[in-house]
Amino acid sequence: MDTKAKLASISAYGPARATIAGSPLSPEELHDMDAYWHACCYLILGMLYLRENPLLREPLKPEHIKLRLLGHWGSSPGQSFIWAHLNRVIKKYDLDMIYVSGPGHGAPGVLGPVYLEGSYSEIYPDKSETLEGMKSFFRQFSFPGGIGSHCTPETPGSLHEGGELGYSLSHAYGTVFDNPDLITACVVGDGESETGPLATSWHSNKFINPIRDGAVLPILHLNGYKINNPCLLARMDHEDLEHLFLGYGYKPCFVEGSDHDTMHQAMAATLDSCVEEIRATQQEARKTGTATFCRWPMIILRSPKGWTAPAEVNGHKMEGFWRAHQVPIANVRNDPNQLKLLEDWMRSYKPEELFDSNGRLIPKLRDLSPKGIRRMGSNPHSNGGLCKEGLRLPDFRDFAVKIPEPAQIEVENTHPLGVFLRDVMKRNMDTFRVFGPDETTSNKLNAVYEATKKTWLLNYFPEDMDGGELGQDGRVMEMLSEHTLEGWLEGYILSGRHGFFATYESFVHVIDSMVNQHAKWLEKCRELWWRSPVPSLNLLITSTVWRQDHNGFTHQDPGFLDIVANKSPAVTRIYMPPDVNTLLSVADHCLRSKNYVNVIVCDKQLHLQYLDMDAAIAHCTNGIGLWDWASNDQGSEPDAVIASAGDVPTVEALAATALLRSEFPDLKIRFVNVVDLFRLQPPSEHPHGYSDRDFDTLFTMDKPIIFNFHAYPWMIHRLTYRRHNHENLHVRGYKEQGNINTPFELAIRNEIDRFSIAIDVIDRVPRLQVAGAHAKTKFRNEQISCENYAYENGIDKPEIVNWKWPY
Repeated sequence: MDTKAKLASISAYGPARATIAGSPLSPEELHDMDAYWHACCYLILGMLYLRENPLLREPLKPEHIKLRLLGHWGSSPGQSFIWAHLNRVIKKYDLDMIYVSGPGHGAPGVLGPVYLEGSYSEIYPDKSETLEGMKSFFRQFSFPGGIGSHCTPETPGSLHEGGELGYSLSHAYGTVFDNPDLITACVVGDGESETGPLATSWHSNKFINPIRDGAVLPILHLNGYKINNPCLLARMDHEDLEHLFLGYGYKPCFVEGSDHDTMHQAMAATLDSCVEEIRATQQEARKTGTATFCRWPMIILRSPKGWTAPAEVNGHKMEGFWRAHQVPIANVRNDPNQLKLLEDWMRSYKPEELFDSNGRLIPKLRDLSPKGIRRMGSNPHSNGGLCKEGLRLPDFRDFAVKIPEPAQIEVENTHPLGVFLRDVMKRNMDTFRVFGPDETTSNKLNAVYEATKKTWLLNYFPEDMDGGELGQDGRVMEMLSEHTLEGWLEGYILSGRHGFFATYESFVHVIDSMVNQHAKWLEKCRELWWRSPVPSLNLLITSTVWRQDHNGFTHQDPGFLDIVANKSPAVTRIYMPPDVNTLLSVADHCLRSKNYVNVIVCDKQLHLQYLDMDAAIAHCTNGIGLWDWASNDQGSEPDAVIASAGDVPTVEALAATALLRSEFPDLKIRFVNVVDLFRLQPPSEHPHGYSDRDFDTLFTMDKPIIFNFHAYPWMIHRLTYRRHNHENLHVRGYKEQGNINTPFELAIRNEIDRFSIAIDVIDRVPRLQVAGAHAKTKFRNEQISCENYAYENGIDKPEIVNWKWPY
């Protein structure tokens, strides 16, 4: 193929070129479809430009234009084109369908049709389908006190904002798991397609079970440009692009061009074909009861950037070029020629033929939209709390570990949780899934495989039957992409179902940004009366920093907690259960909750157990507590407070307490453990905050506090800086000191070990600063001995590993 022919094959211009042939629209249907699309395009321009004169009932004047022009035209007309055609197939096939908008800043292309179908005005009566309502609808866009240029929570029909690119497709797939009648149309922007999370999420098609799941119809929208650069997929050779998606396991259907009439016909024929193929695939699988990997259809829509804009502005190419990305004509208030150009452009859509005298879309165009909850702006799946069913939970007390005495037996903390999750799964086989990146067994949650297997629809080898735990109907979602898993989970819970995600602590950072965006979404949803609460996002952070001695420095990073603490206190919770029974209590609480990001930090290895179930429930309910059995200050003021948060810091803090009581029998020590980390903040800063009086009672007003913490030490200072005794608070935590260490050597290097804590108490209690010299020397020598033993033998001393509470 010569260069000219090659470029023609990837051009967004000309009559439609399509994989699927056909012209299913009658002349009248074609006319009405184009008119509906033009109405959408008119509304898009109104949102970008107008504050008055919404239907141009008088000549356009500078005072009708917004003082500050914000928004994005580029992908919006293409999205409205897609929406208009999806309306048609929803009506034709009576589809249950929602729409996910991936392109950045593409909200006008969604808001326009949501307004035309009536969904917007039903939720926001002041944005009625009248001249005044339309003016209010236009004015609020990208305006203080109004709405943003993404599909924010304020957008009816949206469950994906798209402020940060890359997650549309994984969110879309999450919505259709266990939703057998739902089709989610996911528009993927060609700029978005260059992100890592989006590229990986194309593999989600390999996890769709056609018997129990719905279907995603990906629509890759190639309009050619990002802000001011070409897009990679839009410039690939046509054959290479087709082969790319064939390799991903899709059936790509191209719709390419700019001519309105032929593009409408091609899109209509293509959507008919895709919907019929999806239904045929599902019907066959449901009839035979056989679930296998299916090559689902997808659409590659190539149309001009800023479709229907003027070809040129001020001598520069506009339509079909990056200049159409944002506000296409920027100086309309001050340049009469630009104002005239804008007016001519808006009038080219013939608004007087589209809207009646009151400003409402004319009846025959209104009839193109579905009715009721079949409208994509009113579908309850995109407001998932409306579809939510409560989890049927077993009694977590039935999974308790029996504790004869505190700190005498060791149990793998997460194994009983896996047994609990197994029974949660058994009771909720249509509304609950477990997610993890190839780590469910590693994280000791493998008991869930007694209830269900890992979803696997690709090829099997015979050896997979020997412990592979794979199943075509599995409900454990494993893929080595934290991004895709998090996207699936968010889509799953935002559409009303429940999930649990377990991952290694060091690599939960991969989804920092996703959790950040989800927290922002939840915070905004709380402000909207019509957004129904959704199940919480539950994250188990395990394989923690203090037990990553064998994997080394790269696996030692507890900083995810700092990221979560930055988010709104209305939606974030951090729990640090020290043993099995507190972990079970916390997990039960989190699974019952709504509209939160719950982060649970608990290691998977063998750890001492402290609290029986009754004590664990009380401790978790309080969130912070004094452990009487580990304290000896009853009836008096303590000389020092030793506090802990996290499993390994807790055992080291307890061992330090025992050392000090042995060396100084008259030393009064109060031991405090924190499960709910935000209890450390005042109630003015977090709804879980401990009152100042209770905090002062627990931590004293003037005694030294040595706080042994799981993560970076400054986080505790950040949470407690307003407390009365903060100047006497001394925090130990991870200080970026690590390598291939034994667990105890790693603790010594970061000064969270028992000897460092004991020395710190000696230094802070005035009467021990001199009298404690012999003990300090002894403890330092013990540290040296422990390090030498580790370097010689590769393990920690038995007396360290096998330590038990001696009192």
